[in-house]
Amino acid sequence: MLMVIGAYALKTVSKQSLGIAVVGVGIFIAVCSNLTGQFSQLGLLNIGIFLCGLVAFCLVAGVPIAFCFGIGVMSYLAFTGNVPLVVIVGRIDEGMGNIVLVSVPIFVLLGCILDATGMGKAIVDLLSSLIGHVKAGMSYVLLASLFIVSGISGSKVSDMATVAPALFPEMKRRGNKQSEMVALLATGAAMADTVPPSIVLIVLGSVAGVSIAGLFESGFFVAMVLLLALLVLARWKARNEVTENIKRPSAKAIGKLALIAAPALVLPFLIRSAVGGGVATATEVSTLAVLYALLIGQVLYGGIGWRRTYAMLVETAALSGAILLILGTASAMAWAITQSGVVQQLSSFLTTLPGGWVAFMAVTVLVFLILGCLLEGLPAVLLLAPIMFPIAKKLGINDIHYSMVIVCAMNVGLMMPPIGVGFYIACRIGDAKPDDVIVAIWPYIAALLVGVVVIAAFPVLSTFML
Repeated sequence: MLMVIGAYALKTVSKQSLGIAVVGVGIFIAVCSNLTGQFSQLGLLNIGIFLCGLVAFCLVAGVPIAFCFGIGVMSYLAFTGNVPLVVIVGRIDEGMGNIVLVSVPIFVLLGCILDATGMGKAIVDLLSSLIGHVKAGMSYVLLASLFIVSGISGSKVSDMATVAPALFPEMKRRGNKQSEMVALLATGAAMADTVPPSIVLIVLGSVAGVSIAGLFESGFFVAMVLLLALLVLARWKARNEVTENIKRPSAKAIGKLALIAAPALVLPFLIRSAVGGGVATATEVSTLAVLYALLIGQVLYGGIGWRRTYAMLVETAALSGAILLILGTASAMAWAITQSGVVQQLSSFLTTLPGGWVAFMAVTVLVFLILGCLLEGLPAVLLLAPIMFPIAKKLGINDIHYSMVIVCAMNVGLMMPPIGVGFYIACRIGDAKPDDVIVAIWPYIAALLVGVVVIAAFPVLSTFML
């Protein structure tokens, strides 16, 4: 393995940079080896040094997230105790080995199929014909498209890449600023991440032992709450929009677009009803959805060429591999934190906070907003879910309700500038400068935060459909 890594490094990195990296790593190992005795006496401070400080340094240095976690936990075990490093391998394997996670690469493939066949674009075109002529109509179309398409693909990046090219030209023609469009795109993607088959919900259910069927049922309605908040703001912003010159499509044109989009619109209902009704598990329904999309895409949407198929499979393998590696290393890191004893102390502190479950929920929202900015979605869930869920249970908080609050807060953080990774992805897809979008996005972020507070304060919004 080391020989493979070394050969790849020699091909992709200059010899000078590689030499500096090797020397730097050597110095780090030498210094830490000499300080092992001192580290062993620091106790819980080692978590701050290795599992926080070192991981943060690696993130700033541009190291991929999975390797940041792996370096942090390996250094922590090597220099602070007597636990054999081979334990890490077992923990990584355990984190990646849950049978539920089989659905992750299949849903990633589903997103690629939708993009390649144009099924997502068909849905966007239909919505444009229905409501595109009213005030804020194209904003409504963008948000509704993200809501529906997300329910099919389960991938924020895929959703944004499908919707933006289809809608942005018309929105620009109507006078919408590029920064406003990208701001709405980013926050709309954050809103839609609880819509089944969200990969984050699948992973969360796997890690925290929460019913995935219950998460899917709850997530759909919770996303509607956030959607309503964004719709209200979009309508207010478009109060001075001129729509007199916009022609409403004929009933015949709408009917034609509805006929084209109908097979694609079946998918979100198929996924949600099959899992929610107990007919199929998330893993089984992901396979059914891919088979359906392939068949319909081949017969009704022009199909996928062999070259595009190969590219899809490569993209699926690369993204799925990255997700699973992050899952594995984050699980190892979460195990190391648990073994340190800090969880028990944190649990005692949080359960004794004045204000009970309300104060704990406020802390949860704040923590996941910050972690969503720094660690993207999955790593934040994997690190803290095993720690926070037992505390939530002690305080009488429903697992489904708590899951919704976590995911919503984390997704808002993901799109929150200046750190949120999703924010910069949206800027890249929408071809806009981040400096311009930062100003425009804050009202939308505020609307989402209001939605998150409402969801956190009223558990019935997450549980009444169960």
